[in-house]
Order: sequence, then structure tokens, then C-alpha cells
Amino acid sequence: MVAPISVIIPTLNSQAKLPHCLAALVEGLDAGLITELIISDGGSADETSVLVDAWGGKIVYGPASRGGQLLRGCQTAKGLWYLVLHSDTVLKPGWSKVVARHLAQEDAGYFKLRYDQGGRWVARWANLRSRFFGLPYGDQGLLIRRDLYNNVGGYSDQPLMEDVAIVLKLRGRLIPLDAFAVTSGSKYRQRGWFRQGARNLWTLFRYLTGKSPEDLARFYHR
Repeated sequence: MVAPISVIIPTLNSQAKLPHCLAALVEGLDAGLITELIISDGGSADETSVLVDAWGGKIVYGPASRGGQLLRGCQTAKGLWYLVLHSDTVLKPGWSKVVARHLAQEDAGYFKLRYDQGGRWVARWANLRSRFFGLPYGDQGLLIRRDLYNNVGGYSDQPLMEDVAIVLKLRGRLIPLDAFAVTSGSKYRQRGWFRQGARNLWTLFRYLTGKSPEDLARFYHR
């Protein structure tokens, strides 16, 4: 049986955090689930490419824009399923058994969120938002069949909210997976959990009410 999953990870100067993400994927390799690792790089100036080469991954290069990077990565992927992860996301042990069971489904899946340090209430809100409003973010991962991905039009080449754009296309076709994705809370710790959470919510509201991703990206990265 051919391993069914292509793992796709966007990177930009991810040398420090990527090893933890990749180490957690070994479980999926051992289970015969992962057929390839595709890194879509946005022009890293560090040793990201050297690291990826050591892990036997394939690198796709292009401009730094997470939506565009994910689009290029998925266009390169050959697996029957795509597992899309952020470079600072670490899947908790046991994830491969949950994913293996999900492969019998037609719908896409996403992981429950935790942060590496603190932020329990922020993660709880994210999990509630995902379950009741169908809006998981990219740091919760996305497991999606290639044919479903193509049918909904895939990722949009946009600098922000690419994760929201695709899950809106997948409304009614998303299932929460009974496994955790642990993501870095460094941005929250630097800016304040409440402040960053409010900023994210305001950005989401503006996107849903028609503000362009380009305008939102300029606001978000100020």
C-alpha cells in the first residue's frame, strides 16, 4: 500500500522551530502514512533549506505569502491526502492513529489546539469557534483529500486569512480530529494574550465583512 499523505509546510526563516514540527511527524512515517514532505519556502535567509534537505524533504521556492506558499506546495503534492501544518506546530503523540482512522472519511479534518505555554482560555475559544462556527485557523492544521481540495478551489494566493478563506469553502465538510496540535504562543506572550486575541478577532471580523487580505496584512504586521 502506498502511503497516502503529502505533508505541506510553509516556511520563512524557520530553522529554529521546524525541527520540533518534523520530529513529531516521524510517528506518521513509522505508521506508513506519509509519502512525502514538501516545504514551501518564502525566501529564508537562515539554514531552513539545509535542515529540510537533511530530512529528505522537497523544497518549493517563491515569494513570501502564506497563501501563495501553500498554493505552490499543494500544486507540487502527489499524495491522495494533504496534511497542511505551520512550521511552529507540533502534533501530540497518538495523532497518527487518529489520522489513519479519518482516512476512511470524505470530509476534511483539523486538530484541537493547544499552546506550548499558557493561553488555555485562548485555545479553548479557538476550539469552540472551530466546532460551532466551522472556522479553524491554520495553526490547527488541515487534513484534506486531494480531490476535495481541488473541488473547492484550493488555497488562495493572499498574504493573510488564507486559512479562513479555504475553511469557508469547506463549510459542512470539516470534522474535528481527536488529537492535539500544539502551536507556539510566543506572539501572544510578546504582545499580551488579551491584546493579541482581540487583534485576531478584529482582523477576522474585518475579513468576513469584506476587507481585502492585502489591507488586513498591512494592519496586522504593523
